[in-house]
Amino acid sequence: MVTCHDDGDRLRVVYSFVAVYPRRQIDLVVPVPYDDAWVPSLANVSYPAGNFERGMRDLFGLRPADHPQPYRLVRHGHWPRGWYPMLHGARVTPEFEPDTESFPFVEVEGPGVYEIAVGPIHAGIIDPGHFRFSVVGETIVRMEARQWYMHRGVERLFEGRRPEDGIELAEQITGDTVVGHTLAYVMAVEAARGIDVSEPDRMLRALLLELERIYNHVSDLGSLANDVGFGIVHSHTQRLRETLLRINKTVTGHRFLRGGLTIGGASVLALPDPTDLARVAVDVQEIIAITLGHAIVRDRFTGTAPLPVGQAQAMGTLGYVARASGVDTDARRDHPFVDLGEHFHVVTETGGDVLSRYRVRAGEFEVSINVAIDLIGRLGSHRGGGAAPAPAPAPQKGGSAASGASTPAASVTSTPVAASSAASVSPAASGLSLVEGWRGTICHRLELGPDGVITRIKVVDPSYFNWPALPVALAETIVPDFPLVNKSFNQSYAGNDL
Repeated sequence: MVTCHDDGDRLRVVYSFVAVYPRRQIDLVVPVPYDDAWVPSLANVSYPAGNFERGMRDLFGLRPADHPQPYRLVRHGHWPRGWYPMLHGARVTPEFEPDTESFPFVEVEGPGVYEIAVGPIHAGIIDPGHFRFSVVGETIVRMEARQWYMHRGVERLFEGRRPEDGIELAEQITGDTVVGHTLAYVMAVEAARGIDVSEPDRMLRALLLELERIYNHVSDLGSLANDVGFGIVHSHTQRLRETLLRINKTVTGHRFLRGGLTIGGASVLALPDPTDLARVAVDVQEIIAITLGHAIVRDRFTGTAPLPVGQAQAMGTLGYVARASGVDTDARRDHPFVDLGEHFHVVTETGGDVLSRYRVRAGEFEVSINVAIDLIGRLGSHRGGGAAPAPAPAPQKGGSAASGASTPAASVTSTPVAASSAASVSPAASGLSLVEGWRGTICHRLELGPDGVITRIKVVDPSYFNWPALPVALAETIVPDFPLVNKSFNQSYAGNDL
C-alpha cells in the first residue's frame, strides 16, 4: 500500500510493506514539500505501486517522476485543473465543467480492426464503467477499461470522525462486502489504539466473514452458469442465496450482516443453525456437479480467458482471481487473526481460466461451510450450550502502532501486522489491517490525531488490484465471452471507485 497524507505544512508519503514469515509490517515514510511535490516512481518495479502513484497525483497533486504511464487514473476530464480534492485546502468543491478532455485510449490499427464501446451506462443495475474493445472479427485484440465514474470521496468522509462513528460508513464502502471492509476498519482502529480482542469475539468475526463469503460465492456459481445460458442453475442458486440472506438476518438483524462488528468486539442476535447451512451445502454441491457435468457449460468455461501465473503475480492480483492462476495467497492463513481449525485450507487451481475461477469458488464454498459449522460449534461450547454472544464491551484506549509521522528525512518504522491487534505507543497513532474478504485481501491503514479522531484512512479493496488483470485475460478471447469472463472476475466498481 502507498498512502499520501496532507499534514498541513507538507505532504507525507507512507509506503507500507508486509511480510509473512516472520509476520511483520514496515512503513517507509517520505516527507514531501508542497513547493516541490514529487517522488521517484516505483512503477518499473511494481505495477500496483505505479497505480497508487497515479492516484496520488490525481488526488494530491504529487507527481511520480519518470512514471512510464503518466496518465490520470481517478480524475475525469470535467474535474477543474489544479483542484486536488484530498488536500486540506480543497474543502470547497469548485464548479465542474463539461468533460472536454478525452481519456487517452490506445488506438489499435491494422486490417479489419474495429472498435466496440461498452458503457459507462449499462443495460442493468450494475455500476458505471467503460470498456473499449479493439476487435478483428470476433477476437479481442485489446480491451481498455475506464472506471472511477462513481468516485464518492469515501476516504475523505472518514476524516474528522471519531472511530466509533466510522463503522456505519465502513459498512457501506461496498454493499456486498459489509463484513470484510468493516472488519478491516475496526481492526485498523484496534491496532492504532492497542485494543486486544477476546478469542470468542475473534471467532465470531471469522464466522461473519465466512457467512459473507458463502452467500457471495453461491451467487457467483449461479451467475457464471447463467452467462452460458444455463439459467435453471442460476434460478436455484438465487433461491439458495435468498435462504442464506434470511439466515444472515437472524444473526445480525440485517440481510447483509450489518451491525455485527464493533471496535473491540462483535455482537450478534443468535448463532446460525448449522443444520440449515448443511442443507444449503448439499444443494450447492449438487448444483456444482450438474454444472461441471454439462458438456456445453464445461466447454465454454475451459480455456476461456486464461490469466497466466506470471502475469497474475506481476499485476499483484488477489483472492480467487490469483488463486485460480496458481498464486497461493490468502490472508486467512498468511495474516490470521484467529485459528480457523482443521477444516480450513487454501484452494488453488493452475489453469487461470474461467473454469479455474469457478472451481476455486466451488472449493472455497465447501471450505467456508465446514469452517462456519466448526466455528458455530466452538462458539456454542464456549458460550455454554449455544447461547448468543453478549454485546461487546466498550473499547478501552491503549497504545498505537508506530505511525511514521513527518520527520526531517525519510524514516522507517517496523511494527507487527494488525492481524493480532497488538501495537506500540506513538503520539500520532496508526494501524494497518489485512482481512481476506470474499473477493480477496482487503487492506485498511488508519491514523488518529491526538484528540482521537480520524485524520486519514486509506482503503484498498482487492478490486483495485484485480481490475487491471481483466484486459490481460481477455486478449484473444471472443467478444461474446466478455460477459462470462467479466463475471468470472466479478470485481467491485464501488470498492475500486472510492
